[in-house]
Amino acid sequence: MRTDGVRFSIARHAEWAPGLTTSEAWAQWARAPYPIQSAEEPGVKAMPAMLRRRAGFLGKMALEVAYECLDGRSDIPTVFCSRHGDAARALALLADLARGEALSPTAFGMSVHNAIAGLLTIARNDRANHIALAGGAATIEHAVIEACGLLADGAPMVLLVACDCPLPELFTPFEDCEEQPHAWAWLMTPAADDAVALSWSAGGDAPTGGMPGGLEVAAFHLRGARCLERCDGRLRWRWSRDA
Repeated sequence: MRTDGVRFSIARHAEWAPGLTTSEAWAQWARAPYPIQSAEEPGVKAMPAMLRRRAGFLGKMALEVAYECLDGRSDIPTVFCSRHGDAARALALLADLARGEALSPTAFGMSVHNAIAGLLTIARNDRANHIALAGGAATIEHAVIEACGLLADGAPMVLLVACDCPLPELFTPFEDCEEQPHAWAWLMTPAADDAVALSWSAGGDAPTGGMPGGLEVAAFHLRGARCLERCDGRLRWRWSRDA
Protein backbone atom coordinates (compact mmCIF):
# COMPACT_ATOMS: atom_id res chain seq x y z
CA MET A 1 0.00 0.00 0.00
CA ARG A 2 1.29 3.45 -0.93
CA THR A 3 -0.30 6.87 -0.64
CA ASP A 4 0.53 10.45 -1.51
CA GLY A 5 -0.56 11.29 2.01
CA VAL A 6 -1.71 14.62 3.43
CA ARG A 7 -0.24 18.13 3.62
CA PHE A 8 -0.94 20.99 6.00
CA SER A 9 0.60 24.09 7.53
CA ILE A 10 0.99 25.05 11.19
CA ALA A 11 -0.24 28.57 11.95
CA ARG A 12 0.54 28.43 15.68
CA HIS A 13 1.91 25.92 18.15
CA ALA A 14 2.33 25.44 21.90
CA GLU A 15 4.14 22.89 24.06
CA TRP A 16 4.29 22.04 27.77
CA ALA A 17 6.09 19.45 29.87
CA PRO A 18 7.59 19.46 33.37
CA GLY A 19 10.73 21.58 33.22
CA LEU A 20 9.93 22.69 29.66
CA THR A 21 7.57 25.61 30.01
CA THR A 22 8.99 28.16 27.54
CA SER A 23 9.55 28.14 23.79
CA GLU A 24 13.29 28.61 24.39
CA ALA A 25 13.46 25.54 26.63
CA TRP A 26 11.62 23.45 24.05
CA ALA A 27 13.94 24.66 21.27
CA GLN A 28 16.96 23.58 23.31
CA TRP A 29 15.37 20.22 24.10
CA ALA A 30 14.54 19.61 20.42
CA ARG A 31 18.19 20.09 19.45
CA ALA A 32 19.36 17.57 22.08
CA PRO A 33 16.38 15.62 23.50
CA TYR A 34 16.64 14.10 26.97
CA PRO A 35 14.16 12.13 29.11
CA ILE A 36 11.47 14.33 30.66
CA GLN A 37 10.61 13.57 34.28
CA SER A 38 7.29 14.16 36.01
CA ALA A 39 7.41 17.09 38.40
CA GLU A 40 5.25 20.22 38.54
CA GLU A 41 1.98 20.52 36.67
CA PRO A 42 0.70 23.50 34.65
CA GLY A 43 -1.53 26.12 36.21
CA VAL A 44 -4.17 26.29 33.41
CA LYS A 45 -5.07 29.73 34.73
CA ALA A 46 -7.34 30.40 31.75
CA MET A 47 -9.83 27.79 32.98
CA PRO A 48 -12.27 28.40 35.87
CA ALA A 49 -11.00 26.72 39.04
CA MET A 50 -14.10 24.57 39.51
CA LEU A 51 -13.54 22.86 36.15
CA ARG A 52 -9.74 22.88 36.40
CA ARG A 53 -9.85 20.84 39.60
CA ARG A 54 -11.52 17.97 37.72
CA ALA A 55 -8.60 17.56 35.34
CA GLY A 56 -5.71 15.31 36.31
CA PHE A 57 -2.07 15.81 35.39
CA LEU A 58 -2.57 14.62 31.79
CA GLY A 59 -5.63 16.80 31.33
CA LYS A 60 -3.98 19.92 32.69
CA MET A 61 -1.05 19.53 30.30
CA ALA A 62 -3.42 19.19 27.34
CA LEU A 63 -5.60 22.10 28.46
CA GLU A 64 -2.59 24.37 28.97
CA VAL A 65 -1.40 24.01 25.37
CA ALA A 66 -4.94 24.10 23.96
CA TYR A 67 -5.67 27.46 25.58
CA GLU A 68 -2.32 28.89 24.51
CA CYS A 69 -2.67 27.73 20.93
CA LEU A 70 -6.27 28.92 20.54
CA ASP A 71 -5.36 32.34 21.98
CA GLY A 72 -9.01 33.37 22.30
CA ARG A 73 -10.19 31.88 19.00
CA SER A 74 -13.47 29.98 19.01
CA ASP A 75 -15.55 27.77 16.73
CA ILE A 76 -12.48 25.74 15.70
CA PRO A 77 -12.85 21.95 15.45
CA THR A 78 -10.46 20.07 17.69
CA VAL A 79 -8.76 16.67 17.53
CA PHE A 80 -7.44 15.42 20.89
CA CYS A 81 -5.17 12.40 20.79
CA SER A 82 -3.45 10.31 23.44
CA ARG A 83 -2.10 6.81 23.05
CA HIS A 84 -2.89 5.79 26.63
CA GLY A 85 -5.22 8.48 27.98
CA ASP A 86 -5.51 8.86 31.74
CA ALA A 87 -4.37 5.28 32.44
CA ALA A 88 -3.63 5.99 36.10
CA ARG A 89 -7.20 7.12 36.76
CA ALA A 90 -8.63 4.16 34.83
CA LEU A 91 -6.44 1.72 36.77
CA ALA A 92 -7.58 3.22 40.08
CA LEU A 93 -11.21 2.69 39.02
CA LEU A 94 -10.50 -0.95 38.13
CA ALA A 95 -8.88 -1.42 41.54
CA ASP A 96 -12.03 -0.03 43.18
CA LEU A 97 -14.13 -2.50 41.22
CA ALA A 98 -11.88 -5.39 42.26
CA ARG A 99 -12.38 -4.40 45.90
CA GLY A 100 -16.14 -4.21 45.41
CA GLU A 101 -16.22 -0.47 46.04
CA ALA A 102 -18.58 1.98 44.37
CA LEU A 103 -17.09 4.00 41.52
CA SER A 104 -16.86 7.76 41.69
CA PRO A 105 -19.01 9.20 38.84
CA THR A 106 -16.61 12.13 38.51
CA ALA A 107 -13.55 9.90 38.34
CA PHE A 108 -15.25 7.67 35.79
CA GLY A 109 -16.34 10.64 33.68
CA MET A 110 -12.80 12.03 33.62
CA SER A 111 -11.22 8.66 32.74
CA VAL A 112 -12.61 8.50 29.20
CA HIS A 113 -10.64 9.76 26.21
CA ASN A 114 -12.90 12.68 25.34
CA ALA A 115 -13.11 14.06 28.90
CA ILE A 116 -10.45 16.71 28.32
CA ALA A 117 -12.13 17.95 25.17
CA GLY A 118 -15.42 18.10 27.04
CA LEU A 119 -13.94 20.23 29.83
CA LEU A 120 -12.47 22.65 27.30
CA THR A 121 -15.72 23.12 25.40
CA ILE A 122 -17.71 23.59 28.62
CA ALA A 123 -15.25 26.13 29.99
CA ARG A 124 -15.17 28.11 26.73
CA ASN A 125 -18.88 27.66 25.91
CA ASP A 126 -17.68 26.51 22.50
CA ARG A 127 -19.88 24.21 20.40
CA ALA A 128 -17.30 23.42 17.72
CA ASN A 129 -16.82 19.78 16.74
CA HIS A 130 -14.31 17.83 18.81
CA ILE A 131 -12.88 14.32 18.42
CA ALA A 132 -10.74 12.21 20.75
CA LEU A 133 -8.79 9.24 19.47
CA ALA A 134 -6.05 6.73 20.19
CA GLY A 135 -4.19 4.77 17.53
CA GLY A 136 -1.46 2.80 19.25
CA ALA A 137 2.12 3.66 18.29
CA ALA A 138 0.78 5.72 15.36
CA THR A 139 -1.65 7.81 17.41
CA ILE A 140 -0.13 11.11 16.24
CA GLU A 141 -0.24 10.12 12.59
CA HIS A 142 -3.88 9.03 12.75
CA ALA A 143 -4.79 12.26 14.53
CA VAL A 144 -3.12 14.32 11.80
CA ILE A 145 -5.01 12.40 9.11
CA GLU A 146 -8.28 13.08 10.99
CA ALA A 147 -7.45 16.78 11.27
CA CYS A 148 -6.55 16.98 7.57
CA GLY A 149 -9.90 15.36 6.77
CA LEU A 150 -11.64 18.20 8.60
CA LEU A 151 -9.56 20.75 6.68
CA ALA A 152 -10.45 19.05 3.40
CA ASP A 153 -14.11 19.20 4.44
CA GLY A 154 -13.91 22.97 4.63
CA ALA A 155 -12.67 23.87 8.12
CA PRO A 156 -10.29 26.85 7.81
CA MET A 157 -8.42 25.77 10.95
CA VAL A 158 -8.24 22.66 13.13
CA LEU A 159 -6.68 22.42 16.58
CA LEU A 160 -4.67 19.25 17.15
CA VAL A 161 -3.78 18.47 20.78
CA ALA A 162 -1.43 15.57 21.62
CA CYS A 163 -0.69 14.44 25.16
CA ASP A 164 0.60 11.45 27.11
CA CYS A 165 2.38 10.66 30.36
CA PRO A 166 4.17 7.71 31.98
CA LEU A 167 2.07 4.60 32.54
CA PRO A 168 1.41 3.15 35.99
CA GLU A 169 4.14 0.75 37.12
CA LEU A 170 1.84 -2.23 36.51
CA PHE A 171 2.17 -1.67 32.75
CA THR A 172 5.96 -1.21 32.63
CA PRO A 173 6.64 -4.72 31.22
CA PHE A 174 4.45 -3.92 28.20
CA GLU A 175 5.99 -0.58 27.20
CA ASP A 176 7.63 -0.32 23.78
CA CYS A 177 9.04 3.18 24.33
CA GLU A 178 10.19 5.42 27.15
CA GLU A 179 6.91 7.11 28.09
CA GLN A 180 7.35 10.72 29.23
CA PRO A 181 4.94 13.49 30.26
CA HIS A 182 4.25 16.00 27.50
CA ALA A 183 1.58 17.89 25.62
CA TRP A 184 1.64 20.00 22.51
CA ALA A 185 -0.87 21.65 20.18
CA TRP A 186 -0.87 22.72 16.56
CA LEU A 187 -3.31 25.12 14.95
CA MET A 188 -3.43 23.48 11.53
CA THR A 189 -4.48 25.13 8.27
CA PRO A 190 -4.61 23.98 4.63
CA ALA A 191 -1.14 23.61 3.14
CA ALA A 192 0.56 26.90 2.28
CA ASP A 193 4.17 28.04 2.69
CA ASP A 194 6.47 25.76 4.71
CA ALA A 195 3.90 22.95 4.60
CA VAL A 196 4.34 19.65 6.41
CA ALA A 197 3.60 16.41 4.56
CA LEU A 198 2.75 13.01 6.02
CA SER A 199 2.79 9.88 3.85
CA TRP A 200 2.79 6.18 4.62
CA SER A 201 3.51 2.80 3.08
CA ALA A 202 3.20 -0.81 4.17
CA GLY A 203 5.91 -2.47 6.24
CA GLY A 204 8.25 -1.42 8.98
CA ASP A 205 9.54 -2.72 12.28
CA ALA A 206 7.66 -2.37 15.54
CA PRO A 207 8.89 0.40 17.85
CA THR A 208 11.46 -0.66 20.43
CA GLY A 209 12.55 1.80 23.08
CA GLY A 210 13.33 5.45 22.46
CA MET A 211 11.00 8.43 22.66
CA PRO A 212 7.24 8.13 22.33
CA GLY A 213 5.82 9.16 18.98
CA GLY A 214 4.43 12.44 20.28
CA LEU A 215 7.85 13.64 21.35
CA GLU A 216 9.55 12.41 18.17
CA VAL A 217 7.14 14.44 16.07
CA ALA A 218 7.42 17.47 18.38
CA ALA A 219 11.22 17.42 18.03
CA PHE A 220 10.91 17.11 14.23
CA HIS A 221 8.71 20.19 14.12
CA LEU A 222 10.59 22.34 16.62
CA ARG A 223 14.05 21.88 15.15
CA GLY A 224 12.80 22.46 11.61
CA ALA A 225 13.97 19.05 10.40
CA ARG A 226 13.32 18.16 6.77
CA CYS A 227 12.19 14.59 7.36
CA LEU A 228 11.36 11.98 9.99
CA GLU A 229 10.57 8.31 9.51
CA ARG A 230 8.69 6.24 12.07
CA CYS A 231 7.38 2.67 12.07
CA ASP A 232 4.53 1.24 14.12
CA GLY A 233 4.92 -2.43 13.23
CA ARG A 234 2.37 -2.23 10.41
CA LEU A 235 3.09 0.96 8.50
CA ARG A 236 6.11 3.13 7.75
CA TRP A 237 5.30 6.81 8.26
CA ARG A 238 7.28 9.60 6.60
CA TRP A 239 7.09 13.20 7.79
CA SER A 240 8.64 15.86 5.55
CA ARG A 241 8.75 19.60 5.27
CA ASP A 242 8.72 21.74 2.11
CA ALA A 243 12.23 22.70 1.04
